Amino acid sequence: MKVLTLALLLSLPVAQVIPPKPLRQPITHNTKRSKGGRWYLAATGHAVYCYGPVMTVPRANGGLQKVATFCRDGSAVVPLKE
Repeated sequence: MKVLTLALLLSLPVAQVIPPKPLRQPITHNTKRSKGGRWYLAATGHAVYCYGPVMTVPRANGGLQKVATFCRDGSAVVPLKE
């Protein structure tokens, strides 16, 4: 009787417990450049987040224009509202 019980217990399938793999977080270009940026008001009236320095560049009419550089939307230069 003991042998029959032992054989029955050993023949039962045993589920293996495998811990689930952690989900990977996708890395985008926005998360790579999350440090050192600042919000600016563009000449169009929209807010833009830029990583580079603010520069003063000459206008076509001879005046000067402040621009923000290396913005999150992919623009290299965005004219700023004065």
